[in-house]
Amino acid sequence: MKLTNEVKIALVAIVGIVLLFFGLQYLKGMSMFSTDDHYYARFSDVTGMSAASPIYANGFKVGVVERIDYDYSRPDNIVAVISIDPRLSLPKGTCAEISSDLLGNVKLELKLGSNPLDLLAKGDTLLGSIQQGVMGKAATMVPQIEQMLPKLDSILASVNALLADPAIANAVHNVDQITANLTTTTHELHQLSASLNQQLPQMLTKADGVLTNTEGLTRQLNNVDVAATMSKVDQTLANVQQMTQALNSKEGTLGLLMHDAQLYNNLNATMGSADKLLIDLKEHPKRYVHFSIFGKKD
Repeated sequence: MKLTNEVKIALVAIVGIVLLFFGLQYLKGMSMFSTDDHYYARFSDVTGMSAASPIYANGFKVGVVERIDYDYSRPDNIVAVISIDPRLSLPKGTCAEISSDLLGNVKLELKLGSNPLDLLAKGDTLLGSIQQGVMGKAATMVPQIEQMLPKLDSILASVNALLADPAIANAVHNVDQITANLTTTTHELHQLSASLNQQLPQMLTKADGVLTNTEGLTRQLNNVDVAATMSKVDQTLANVQQMTQALNSKEGTLGLLMHDAQLYNNLNATMGSADKLLIDLKEHPKRYVHFSIFGKKD
């Protein structure tokens, strides 16, 4: 049987279509002759997930999403048919979670149950959910950020007004001056410390000399005869007491002078007479002194 050109072209087209189909399935990670186990995952929202989305368990790829069935009578009942490697056993309590990275790549993450002995049967339905990733958390923060924007504007305006205040520039200039002064003071303190370190041996030598003199003075004070000195002091005090008693008594010249009023009056009168005599002698010296060359009296 001879094939015509039209038949050859048709056969080549069919083979190309089949190869293209299998190639696309392979690129999607799916195979027409796959022996994977099939499960179902129920979601209320499958945003971002589509057929051929990869399935991971503990970060390792274990399957793909074969198709997604949408229930038009129940919009919150979306069922995804998932194909899982038969070597992976799913414990009861395993759930499927849709997650995405910063680049927008969507994947289905299996959160395995805790009991590895109690397993799900093939064709069982998993509970599905959407993981709130970084972008989801950022989306929930947008309303709060919008509420904070007016406050941020007022804060920035206040900061700009504060920075425009000349007092801030003056304060910064003063801080520079204070820093320079502190640097100078620190340098002077270093110099003073070096000077003290140099003079410290001499000061210690002088201090040793002062201590030696103090010890000598203390030794001399210890050698002083305190008893003899105190005896002399007592004798002197006794003499002073005797003199005081003599002055207080009416015997003796000093006692009479201090206690005899008549003697005091007589001495006072005598002094008055002597004073008058001296005055009269000055005024009339010829009454008391007679001097003549020829011996004639006036």
